[in-house]
Amino acid sequence: MSAHSAADAVALSLAQVESLTREALLACGVDPRNEPAITASVVAAEAEGIHSHGLARLPTYCEHAKVGKIDGKARPVLDSPRPGLVRVDAKCGFAHPAIDFGLPALVEAARSQGIAALAVTNSYNCGVVGYHVERIAQEGLMALGFVNAPASIAPMGGKRPVFGTNPIALAVPRAGHDPLVLDQSSSVVAKSEIVVHQQRGEPIPLGWALDKDGNPTTDPAAALAGSMVPSGGYKGAGLALIVELFAAWLTGANLSIDASSFADNKGGSPRTGQFFIAIDGGALAGPEAAERLERLFGAILEQDGARLPGDRRAGARQRTATDGIAIPRPLFDKLRDYAG
Repeated sequence: MSAHSAADAVALSLAQVESLTREALLACGVDPRNEPAITASVVAAEAEGIHSHGLARLPTYCEHAKVGKIDGKARPVLDSPRPGLVRVDAKCGFAHPAIDFGLPALVEAARSQGIAALAVTNSYNCGVVGYHVERIAQEGLMALGFVNAPASIAPMGGKRPVFGTNPIALAVPRAGHDPLVLDQSSSVVAKSEIVVHQQRGEPIPLGWALDKDGNPTTDPAAALAGSMVPSGGYKGAGLALIVELFAAWLTGANLSIDASSFADNKGGSPRTGQFFIAIDGGALAGPEAAERLERLFGAILEQDGARLPGDRRAGARQRTATDGIAIPRPLFDKLRDYAG
């Protein structure tokens, strides 16, 4: 079992995670054609030890599908306004099937044009951004991903949230290795990590978030009602702005200030966006591209204590494949209730 297990935790294999996720989503009205993409994302998150985007997120998915905040039966629509541009309208449904629908067209366009972009609009929380860019890199393409979220970060010098935690992710294919994946939130920590602490009844570390009055807090509930602390101060807020321009403004999705919360049932669909860039780097990087990349990574790894981004995920995959995971019993009981 994973390290966060407790005395009242429930142990699950990844196969059981998959089954529980599928049953809960289908019981809450998610279309059988949409469910596999969501389930695969949840399982992948648990497999890599990113529990905040795994089963901890599933009750919200189920609740929003039940009450209609997200249309679990929506079918995404794809068009291509330019040869190197792919656009998918999620139709106020889940992001995962919309992204899955657009990725093959993105990969085909990138291989044909050398570089291509996928804009997903009228969407929702997409889980771990690194999961999506890694799949692009597995096709031999360098990938960038930008995702906006409901406002929870105030600009530098301000107190009112304007940006979401707005993550950005990079994936680079490697010869003979899994792709390198860098997945980074614009805030000190992803907001979903605070949700996990709340589910476990644990305080959050000081410095993660502010309450509604702008004061540092260790109370998860107060943090969820307040705002997140940007990573690196001004640089984090600047990164959030960059992501906002790509994922929200450029896709035609809701700006973070206009998106309803991912965490409650208030408001309509968040209608957030995701933006992916895929690059076929072979023509630019030259015939020795793979060797030069490994030389760069080798210069990092030869230093004591240094590691490449994503290395811990690879280790987590090995552990969970053998040992499974553990989740709090209240969370398990809630998911069983959703699954009927």
